[in-house]
Amino acid sequence: MFFVHGFLFASWTAHIPELKHHLGLSDGRLGLALLGAPLGSVLAIVVAARLLPIAGSRRMVRLGLLGYCASGPFIGLTGSLNTFFLTFLLWGFCQGTLDVSMNTQAITVERFSGRVLMPGFHGSWSTGALIGAVVGAAAVGLGLSLSEQLLVLAAPCLLVVGWLTTRMIPDRRVGGDPECSKEMPGARGGLLRSAVIGLGGIAFAGMLCEGAAADWSAVYLRNSLHAVPVVAGLAYAAYALAMVIVRLSGNRLFTRFAVHRLLSLLAAIGALGFAAGLVIARPVSLLVGFAFLGAGLASVVPMILRAAGAVDNVDTGRAVAAVAGCGWAGFVVGPVVIGELASATTLHIALFVIPVLTGTVAVTTGTAKVLRRATPSAHTSEPAVRTGRSGA
Repeated sequence: MFFVHGFLFASWTAHIPELKHHLGLSDGRLGLALLGAPLGSVLAIVVAARLLPIAGSRRMVRLGLLGYCASGPFIGLTGSLNTFFLTFLLWGFCQGTLDVSMNTQAITVERFSGRVLMPGFHGSWSTGALIGAVVGAAAVGLGLSLSEQLLVLAAPCLLVVGWLTTRMIPDRRVGGDPECSKEMPGARGGLLRSAVIGLGGIAFAGMLCEGAAADWSAVYLRNSLHAVPVVAGLAYAAYALAMVIVRLSGNRLFTRFAVHRLLSLLAAIGALGFAAGLVIARPVSLLVGFAFLGAGLASVVPMILRAAGAVDNVDTGRAVAAVAGCGWAGFVVGPVVIGELASATTLHIALFVIPVLTGTVAVTTGTAKVLRRATPSAHTSEPAVRTGRSGA
């Protein structure tokens, strides 16, 4: 499911220039149009937070997958900015629904297995995104339209992965009772909600950096450092590749090492590596810097969502939706913040926001009490193994 989510979304990005030309959009109007999917995802997270405790992640994953695969091909059929925005909003809504639901199911699977699995799940997403980007570029080269491509890709994804959803398992609800979905009232409940808000703040900072890196990496190398287009395009590739490697190694790493310490160490390395690249200000140094940044941020979102699902007496779906919503908000805000700062100063100076926030993530993940409890054993329902220890 994670692979398909990343695969389908990344496969459409190669068609953006063609779509811009087809709709006759300026750069500014294209930027406005592309806000449709993130806004739809944020809206979906609000709705999913209400529905997940009632319907459960298994049903929500199936609904999200069906809508995601069915609505995608309509994007390429739009003929105006308004219709594109609405169609893209719908696709983003289905994408966001699937995102929160599959992360909730992933936490359920972790609890069932008693092992760290979330980094590997997100590694599958990153792998799917890399392959999807290549497939999309190939489809453009072959002359396939966006609608034809998404229809061809969505059909087998829906059939195969839809069939695999029959293997999914019921969510564990608050207090271990499958029928109970109410949060614990009183002061303790307030403290728990505060823990979820704290995790949401970390997710916001981490995904703000991710969004900024995705949108401004090539622009900075091309326009500020005067790198050739191929080198400029490699900046985000270096970031994404480092992220895939760390995520695919994450299951073993986070089983062996304490979550809060490893997250903090990786984020610190990412902050220092990217800051050094900016200070040196050479194309090669920035490529290395973006690779460090990808490694530093790779595990933040999966482990923060995992920790949100581990907060006792708070419904998993609502906790995951709240933290994911904060993350998506950061992803939407990030490129805008960098753009406004760049307009007021320079893009070089504006990009220093990224290592500052990544350093903040390093500090907060290292000190957050809820992450100290986010161990493999903390996801099981067995009281005997709820020791709060870190490691395997």
